[in-house]
Amino acid sequence: MPSHKRLDHVGVMVRDLEATIDFYTKVVGLELKDRVKHTNGVIELAFLGFNGSDETEVELIQGYSDSLPAEGAVHHFAVSTDQIEAEYARVQKLGVPHLDEEIVTLPNGYRYFFLHGPNGEWIEFFQR
Repeated sequence: MPSHKRLDHVGVMVRDLEATIDFYTKVVGLELKDRVKHTNGVIELAFLGFNGSDETEVELIQGYSDSLPAEGAVHHFAVSTDQIEAEYARVQKLGVPHLDEEIVTLPNGYRYFFLHGPNGEWIEFFQR
């Protein structure tokens, strides 16, 4: 029988680890779980997740490359919510730049909005 598979984490290259941790905890609602210096002495890593769980993680990577494209090192990652309107209102009050003007509803009923993180990466809040 094959082993159970799931997405363990998404690695996001960042320019400023401190600013990104601050944004991801205050705006996105992730919790800082661990922070380590890589064995190569250059790269710094931070691991963030939800609800003290290892089920979902975002790994922030500083020092891997200084030449990130304008849109960041990943196109987007999505944060699941069952209260999309409340999340939109909360983020809107924070004055986050590049927040979608409205919540989009797809034909299948899924709803989402995007905002930009501090490295130009897109973060999606998504309700099935």
